[in-house]
Amino acid sequence: LSVGLPQSLYSLVWLISPILGFLLQPIIGSASDYCRSPWGRRRPYILALGILMLVGITLFLNGDAVISALVRDRSLKSIWAIVVVMFGVVLFDFAADFIDGPIKAYLFDVCSHKDKERGLHYHALLTGLGGACGYLVGAMDWGHSALGRLLGSEYQVIYFFSALTWGIFLTVHLFSIPEQPLGKAPSPSDSPSSPLRLLSSHSNSYGALKEPVSPVVSASVTDLRPRSFSALGEANSVTSSVKQPNKEDQKKMTFRLLIKAIVNMPSHYRYLCVSHLLGWTAFLCNMLFFTDFMGQIVYKGNPYADHNSTAYATYERGVEVGCWGLCINAVSSALYSYVQRFLLSYIGLKGLYFMGYLVFGLGTSVIGLFPNIIATLVLCSVFGVMSSTLYTIPFNLIAEYQREEEQQLKLHGSNKSPRGSGMDCAALT
Repeated sequence: LSVGLPQSLYSLVWLISPILGFLLQPIIGSASDYCRSPWGRRRPYILALGILMLVGITLFLNGDAVISALVRDRSLKSIWAIVVVMFGVVLFDFAADFIDGPIKAYLFDVCSHKDKERGLHYHALLTGLGGACGYLVGAMDWGHSALGRLLGSEYQVIYFFSALTWGIFLTVHLFSIPEQPLGKAPSPSDSPSSPLRLLSSHSNSYGALKEPVSPVVSASVTDLRPRSFSALGEANSVTSSVKQPNKEDQKKMTFRLLIKAIVNMPSHYRYLCVSHLLGWTAFLCNMLFFTDFMGQIVYKGNPYADHNSTAYATYERGVEVGCWGLCINAVSSALYSYVQRFLLSYIGLKGLYFMGYLVFGLGTSVIGLFPNIIATLVLCSVFGVMSSTLYTIPFNLIAEYQREEEQQLKLHGSNKSPRGSGMDCAALT
């Protein structure tokens, strides 16, 4: 908005990336399943998407300043600034959405079963903490600080912290646990009796490090899965190769068969997908406009006023306070991810799902009816409840549905194979 984008086009910019994701994400996820890079299957995609994220955020936060320095004509400057910033937003959002699949697949490729559980806990915690740190950077008034004056503006300060943080952690990740390249046999020095062993290339499963599990332990783990969030990881990873052991299954992850799977899915899957669609619609309507809501409605500022005016300064202050609200959302999301584990045994998955939607609906209704600064910031915690619900419960429900289907097939002695979780999760996502 501050570069002059018409408000009617604001949400349209954010619409492009999800459309690209719907068309391409299952295909790219499947392609990473049989990538034969000597560096591994997931990390080439993670590196490429990580670089695209850096390019996108560079254009997003610096595009206005660069165009202002290069173009003198006022009308041309405004048009080019909008185009460059829009392209940066779409590129960044696209790469940030797509990189999540290979990262989750990498986690499950290289970890033992016990470490998958731990990895999911850390994933939920660090997602919330990372979001909180990012929103805190946006909530600070950098424009009048020494760093802001040194780098040029608050947008350059935010870019500095974002690019530095992302660059460091991306580098650490890429040089962490190595992947075994697809088709490469483990070295003879690997002991088959070690607790963690390399998988051979002809195994149905794939990974660098796996933990051998006895049939007895395997059965007990399967029995516990409905009440455990370990099932979430397998379901949430669209590209999980455990659910796609051969090339025939990998070929199922195409757009044409994705649409066919959506049309032909059983009714309970379809109800879940419709509910998920409505939930994301409600959540993103609030999240995409929240900082603007704080700036224009709560603080009564104007993003289209002159940048040296009181109305624009008031709007920016509202955006900064809105970032504090999003920080509260991120922290509450991380905390609620743990609370879910304790509530699960009392109200079940569907009860958790209903409660997340109900709390979010009541909280956002109060915010809309009474746009008070304190009340709005306090009720930002309901955003975290909703985001944690959307990221976890639907995928755990799919794992539960599939477990029930497998039991029914065994009960009736059918040789028919159950639906693949990769395709179901691709449809849900």
